[in-house]
Amino acid sequence: MTVITDIEIPADKFALGKLLEQYPDIEIELVRVIPIRDGIIPLFWVDGADPDDIEATIHDDPLAEDIELLTETDGRYLFEIHWSTEIDHLIQPMIESRAEVLIAEGNSDRWTFRLQFANRSMLADFRQRCQDNNIHFELKALYNPTIPGEQLEEGELTSEQYDLLATAHENGYWHIPRDIDLGELADLIGISSNAASQRMRRGLDIVVGHSVAGKTD
Repeated sequence: MTVITDIEIPADKFALGKLLEQYPDIEIELVRVIPIRDGIIPLFWVDGADPDDIEATIHDDPLAEDIELLTETDGRYLFEIHWSTEIDHLIQPMIESRAEVLIAEGNSDRWTFRLQFANRSMLADFRQRCQDNNIHFELKALYNPTIPGEQLEEGELTSEQYDLLATAHENGYWHIPRDIDLGELADLIGISSNAASQRMRRGLDIVVGHSVAGKTD
């Protein structure tokens, strides 16, 4: 089942952070990331800066191999940039977990991404790869698009509750001894331990309620 998630990371933890740092008033919208054998090419729109200044700043980055202005419309400029494969730890988990970038926008403070994964396993893989690379992001929202007739599969659980319980199960939270504690589980999902605890209690209450109701009907 397709999974879509919104995440945020600090601006300086993603490619183009230097550009945002030098021009804090600009806005960047990433169009797509294209993996190739020798590097990574993103297409991105820039609003609020002179295109010559943008190109000069990018060229100063030793990991930027080439940049080209493709088009301009209403004061927004579309660039194609060829980064070395060493550019950024976040891009590699995206590629390796086959994430599709639906939305990616950055300002001087934050990068916001909406990522789509083919299934929950690929999302879990992305999270683990981020953890392995010491990349910490904040989970803002989670969506589990379904077609009519499939909605009952998760009962009355919210997408967030389902995500937490499924991730806990996948990572051995209920094993004896546990393979992961609540704090580690919260970090994996991108929420606080307190939020994870409350979400788990509410989710378990729903699951147990359905189970008990089914036995007493």
